[in-house]
Amino acid sequence: MNDAVSVDSRPSAAIRHVELDRPWRWLAAGWRDLVAAPATSLGFGVVFALAGYLITLGLFAAGVPYLTLPMTAGFLIIGPFAATGFYEISRQRQAGRRAPLGQVFGAWRRNPSQIALMGVALLLILIFWARVAAMIFMLYYGIGNVPSIDKLLVETFLQPSSIPFLIFGTAVGAVLAAFTFSISAVSIPMLVDKPEANVMEAIATSVRAVLANRKAMALWGLLVVVFTAAGLVTLYLGLVVALPLIGHATWHAYKDLVQYPEAAAEAAAI
Repeated sequence: MNDAVSVDSRPSAAIRHVELDRPWRWLAAGWRDLVAAPATSLGFGVVFALAGYLITLGLFAAGVPYLTLPMTAGFLIIGPFAATGFYEISRQRQAGRRAPLGQVFGAWRRNPSQIALMGVALLLILIFWARVAAMIFMLYYGIGNVPSIDKLLVETFLQPSSIPFLIFGTAVGAVLAAFTFSISAVSIPMLVDKPEANVMEAIATSVRAVLANRKAMALWGLLVVVFTAAGLVTLYLGLVVALPLIGHATWHAYKDLVQYPEAAAEAAAI
């Protein structure tokens, strides 16, 4: 448990090796943060749910309802950036303080340029995924032959002929999701926590944390997907709780995995 891998760009930091069941502790710690600041946390969750409705309405208005599923999956891509407020709530609570609402909304100001760069990177990944998803639909159905929304679910998921499409689309999405998870698992919490950190350092730290804890991080990634999916299948209502919970838990994952000398004892409090 104390075996550590040095982070080259910041020699004072180290990546801890954790047990497979550690993500459950991150979720428990995240839940405690949510309960300690329910109004702010759930308020952010409501904003995310409303964003989901706006995205869906926009796709229908643009005549591309078949992109609803890929774009709602975008919550997994932009989630780490959108969750900066949750990180600040957890950061302040871990320090024994209560974060004022203005400070929560302005959490990005702790490291504005680098957090913005990371947000742009995640946005570009989301745009790329949307384009790839559209291309996959066009290759499968043909240009101009995409089924209407009332037939989309049946023809996409319930027809034997759609199996190759599902396999290929899922494989492409999984590769992109794994890449995004690797670079963002702890990078933005690190940028919030350490104003002196930069994007390249944060991404390198995130990748190292994932590689050093493949099994635990695979479980954590799966839990993130499951909780987010549960929020989506409830017509975004579940996101009100799921996203704050994941956001708070991600902070504790970062503090557990990325250790600095002055914070070496904090993981034991989780």
